[in-house]
Amino acid sequence: MEDRIIKTEYSEEMQKSFIDYAMSVIIARALPDVRDGLKPVQRRTLYDMLELGIRYDKPYRKCARIVGDTMGKYHPHGDSSIYEALVVMSQEFKKGMPLVDGHGNFGNIEGDGAAAMRYTEARLQKVTQETFLSDLDLDVVDFIPNFDETEKEPSVLPVKIPNLLINGSEGIAVGMATSIPPHNLGEVIDAMKAYMLDNDISTARLMKHLKGPDFPTGGIVINKDELTEIYETGTGKIRIRGKVEVEKLKGGHTAVVITEIPYTMIGAGISKFLTDVAALSESKKTRDIVDISNQSSKEGIRICIELKRDADTENFINLLYKKTHLEDTFGVNMLAIADGRPETLGLKGILKAVVDFQYELNTRKYTNLLAKEQERKEVQEGLIKACNVIDLVIEILRGSKDRQMAKDCLIYGKTDGIRFKSKESQIMAAQLMFTEKQANAILEMRLYKLIGLELEALIKEHEQTLSNIYRYEDILDHRESMTEVILSELDAIKKEYARKRRTVIENGEEAVYHEKEMEETDVYFLMDRFGYAKTVDEGTYDRNTDTVLAESRTVIRMKNTGKIAMFTRNGDMHSVKLTDLPLCRLKDKGIPIDNVSNYDSSGDQVLYICDQAELPGKMLLFVTEKGMGKLVEGSEFEISTRKTVAATKLNGEDKLLAVYGLDEEIYLTLKSRFGYFLRFALEELPLQKKTAAGVRCMKLDPKDLLEYAVITGAADVKMLPAGSKEVSVNTIKLLKRDNKGNKIR
Repeated sequence: MEDRIIKTEYSEEMQKSFIDYAMSVIIARALPDVRDGLKPVQRRTLYDMLELGIRYDKPYRKCARIVGDTMGKYHPHGDSSIYEALVVMSQEFKKGMPLVDGHGNFGNIEGDGAAAMRYTEARLQKVTQETFLSDLDLDVVDFIPNFDETEKEPSVLPVKIPNLLINGSEGIAVGMATSIPPHNLGEVIDAMKAYMLDNDISTARLMKHLKGPDFPTGGIVINKDELTEIYETGTGKIRIRGKVEVEKLKGGHTAVVITEIPYTMIGAGISKFLTDVAALSESKKTRDIVDISNQSSKEGIRICIELKRDADTENFINLLYKKTHLEDTFGVNMLAIADGRPETLGLKGILKAVVDFQYELNTRKYTNLLAKEQERKEVQEGLIKACNVIDLVIEILRGSKDRQMAKDCLIYGKTDGIRFKSKESQIMAAQLMFTEKQANAILEMRLYKLIGLELEALIKEHEQTLSNIYRYEDILDHRESMTEVILSELDAIKKEYARKRRTVIENGEEAVYHEKEMEETDVYFLMDRFGYAKTVDEGTYDRNTDTVLAESRTVIRMKNTGKIAMFTRNGDMHSVKLTDLPLCRLKDKGIPIDNVSNYDSSGDQVLYICDQAELPGKMLLFVTEKGMGKLVEGSEFEISTRKTVAATKLNGEDKLLAVYGLDEEIYLTLKSRFGYFLRFALEELPLQKKTAAGVRCMKLDPKDLLEYAVITGAADVKMLPAGSKEVSVNTIKLLKRDNKGNKIR
């Protein structure tokens, strides 16, 4: 038992195990092979469909059957991953060239998922069958054992085109990811042909054939000049825009209509775009929107945004480009498996790998075809020779006791035991010397082959075989001949399957949005005790003053372009733009102040609110629960960008008790929880910075905290609770700061 225990360093074992796992994910699941452009799950699914006979000219079969068979034979990673791969290969809005012909609900561009696999059906596309799977029977690729070694599967499919570029790929592995955009089939084939004719061709010259990505959703690529560098290195960012048209509507209105979307907007991105456009109107970034409607259908994308009569359409479109995903970036990282390891490849690197693969495929293909033609030639020559001496062959067959005796005579010229009509026939039989394959063919030949027309057909077939052998040998012996064969196949594929480019490639101008200056007016900021905030115009306030004051905890008259400053118990000041709050009718509820600031009402409390524009002329008083206090000039809280700043320094678990903006108050009265009162002049507090913790205002017992902090003028009368009664602050004896105060019962 002791001999079986392997002692190893834990860190080394973890490192080795993680590397093994990472490589398994990278090679066997997440990244495509540069040769056929397929991930293992895609390759296995297509091969299984071929094995099941689900060809393009055959009836559809249930996807559940395809998924189950693939999982049971080749891909033991769960049915959802297989079905998802099958669905994606059938979606025209995701793939430049769909490989599967789906029948049923396979999802849509707006992000709705496909129906369950038991409801949908599929079969191979014609292009898949003819360019991905057609030569598998010619032993052009290696077959490897499946996961349980009960079946054989191809290590790579004999794809005749650069599928990695045509359909692109996206995948996340461990520590790396691939993101390759789809391209136009015709352009990719032209680029491949150009590379085959000149291996030293530059990326810039290749891109005269392959203009750039061709997304199924169309759109406009606007950084044309940067594409050469992206395709040279295999990494970069492609900037894409949706296609926008302007339509005139009745009543002088205009409509901005999006007819093509960026490829990155597929799925939930469309609903996110609609939400973002609505948010532009709600946040008053634009006041031009009248209506938003998604009129997309099977015919294509159509998102209509109706604008006001006097709207600046061009400026609004630029706003959409700047503030929404109507202009987006597609991150390119052309990472694929090359020679068994992950590698980032440029355009030339991908084409080189695919072209080398094509020569390898064709070498194996024509080597096997040549061997078959040579075998056929041998048999044909034997049959023709046998027809010329058919009488002798018949005599040998009739005179032999068994098949082996006749076979030995035909191959080795053994005549012992065979009855011949004459000695001359026996001598001729001894000189036949057929090969074993020829002898077997003669013994299995049917009599109708002796008919004159059949013999002529055999001779013509033999001539064709000789022609094929000559052609195959020429292809194998001369690279130029093999190149012509590959180019011819590429031309045929392009002629049948190429389509027009959908994506426009250009150098677009930077979208410049000029924000309209808001007309400055007076409004009232209102916030209720639940933290819901809004603004109302002066007319609404004047007509409903009593109601407003009764329902609102905070009422501040200020400019609609201003900001609210909120000081909280945690020692922060939150700044809120009034433009972020809705201008409401009185009965409207408004929105939670949390939604437009970093303030969290669940863990904090607002102590003081004011117009931020008034802070420079104010003096602020800060008092904490542990008896610390200070005065700060309001000008210290003039901030233009940050939404939240620290308003004061708090020691330990201390919290702010009160914040006041001072006018003519001259006294500060403090009451502790243990019933001690202290009143002193505010002039005793020092003027400090907002980063200071302050000075001690009142001496407190170790477990005591301040409960009230009240500011008063010389004649103010304010009451504070003192046990079971109330006491006027003016009757409290005036003492010095940093005193314990008096206990009032």
